[in-house]
This record gives sequence, C-alpha cells and structure tokens, in this order.
Amino acid sequence: MAYTTIKKPSDYFNTKLYTGNGTDNHAITGVGFQPDMSWFKDRDDSSVHQIIDSVRGVTKIIYPELNYAEATDSNILKSFDSDGFTVGNNGANNQSGANNVAWNWLASNTTASNTDGSITSTVSANTTSGFSIVKYNGSGTAGTVGHGLGAVPKMMMIKELSGNADGGLQAWSVYHVSNGNTHFLNLNNTSARVDDIDFNDTTPTSSVFSVGSQNRVNSSNGNGVYVAYCFADVKGFSKFGSYTANASTNGPFTYTGFKPAFLMIKSINLNEGWFMYDTKRSTYNVVQNYLHANLSNAEETSTANSVDILSNGFKIRTTDSRLNSSGSYIYMAFAEEPLVGDNPATAR
Repeated sequence: MAYTTIKKPSDYFNTKLYTGNGTDNHAITGVGFQPDMSWFKDRDDSSVHQIIDSVRGVTKIIYPELNYAEATDSNILKSFDSDGFTVGNNGANNQSGANNVAWNWLASNTTASNTDGSITSTVSANTTSGFSIVKYNGSGTAGTVGHGLGAVPKMMMIKELSGNADGGLQAWSVYHVSNGNTHFLNLNNTSARVDDIDFNDTTPTSSVFSVGSQNRVNSSNGNGVYVAYCFADVKGFSKFGSYTANASTNGPFTYTGFKPAFLMIKSINLNEGWFMYDTKRSTYNVVQNYLHANLSNAEETSTANSVDILSNGFKIRTTDSRLNSSGSYIYMAFAEEPLVGDNPATAR
C-alpha cells in the first residue's frame, strides 16, 4: 500500500499528560480520537508502565519492563472513549496529585480475523497510519502471521500473554528493520541485540511477519497466546531507523521528515536501556526529560544535553553511551507536525 502524507499526525498518535485524582471513573479527554492502544506511566514514582489495547480488552495489562504474563485489573482502565479514556482508582496511573503520561495510538476501533499467514490472527489495523495490533495463538513450528497493514512492518514488539509457554515467563521480543531479521532485542531489559530465530531469519512482507519456534514468539505448549504491535513507515507521520554514534556532543543528526512528537532510542551493540522522549513532557530544546521503557523509574532529567527535536528530525547532544558512544542506535519516532504540506513543522 502506498501511504500518503498524514496532514495531522495527532489524529493517529497523541501524547496526553494528566493529573491523577485517586477516584474511580476519572475521564481524560483531549486525545483527539478513541485509542486502540494506550501506554501509561506515572512520571513521579516507580509505578510500572502499563500497556492496554482494545484487542485484548481494557482490563488486560502487560508491562513493558517485565517478562510477566498478562494481568487482569478492572481498576487501571475503565474504557477507551471517543476523545480519550477513563481510568479507575488504581494508583499506578491515577494516584491523587500524580503527574501521568499516556501515549496513545489509533488502530481501527474494530477487529477482524486475518488468515493471510499460516497462523490465523485477530487484527485491528490502521492502513493510513501504519499501525496494527495482532493477537495470535502459537503453533510451535515456524510460520507466518497476518498483520493487516498492507505495508512492510519496520518495527514489531511481541509479548507472550499467558505466561505458560513451556512453563516459563517470556521476555518481549522486538524486531526492528535496522537490526535485521536474524536478531531480536528485549524491550524489558538493556541487553544488546541477540542472534536467534524469533523471526525465522525472514523479513516481514506487506501481509505477514514470520516467527520461528521460540517460546517468546510462537509456542504451542501451555496455551501460548501472543500480542504483536506492528508499525510501518508513513511519510510525515512515523519513521523507524538507526544512526551511527560519533561520541561527540555535536552528535549525529537523523532526518525523519517531520518534527518528532515521540522518540524512543536503544543501542543495539551495548547493554543500554530504551530511552523515551516526547514534546509534551519537554517543551523546548535541549530535551532532557526521559523515561525508560525497560524500567519503572520515575521520570529523570539529564544534567547533560541529550537530544534536540528539530523541524525535520532530531540531533543527539551528548557523548553518553546510552545515546552516542559507539555502534548503532535504533529509534522509533512519531510526528508532531510533518515537514511539508498544509501543516508544516516549525523550529522550536
């Protein structure tokens, strides 16, 4: 599928900041759409991250920094709403007076059975923004799974849900185009890339992605059930790529073709964490406020320059090994504004 430039990125991805009030049914509006996936984090303390999506249901939670099975909790999220969401009275994302962030993505607000692969999947896909949520049961043998994007995914984050695949809890397995199809990364830890057959050494196509027989992505034992979050490049909206470190405070510039609203970076060669930035928590350059996808730590502020968010990409401003020491660093980025068109980006 040939995607066209998205004129208003916040129609498909939006960061929402809100203050908890500790009460049940706390409605949060201003997202601009009904989310299909929300990623929550209390910025003030070490509460765990929570990812909830419409395919698994609003009471089902998985944790980016943990290899835990899916949990059921009716007090984290009550509903996805037409302009946001309603949270419950759980202190993890609604502690009274706490500052919270929710990153929100729009899929299709519906689900469909997908039989494009050898493994049937349930999919909510947005073919405009290049995002899909895919749920499937493992087969135990190498196979393919339909993702519904109509374009080749450049990044996928896969999590085993039941916690029973061969009797053990399973780590997150991340595919990234710049890391190749023979390696994976763990979202829940700092490990450098690992050479394994999670993706059956096969690049995704416009209709399916491949999985090997690894428990992380495709076990038939213990009722192995999986969710995959799949992302494709969309001009003016999303970009998944890499940059090479130069170990200088005048660090590498990466062109995305838009002003990023959200940026996540990870070294593929070093044992360093996943760093998350956005322009709602950091409203001017240099961006110094970050969260770790692989840690439950409260939001931190770097004492050294970190990243400049620019009208057409981002520039690293540190020699810190977490962002700019040696080797390659992958990133995922979503737009605040496109560089060109009816809503052009401006400098910060």
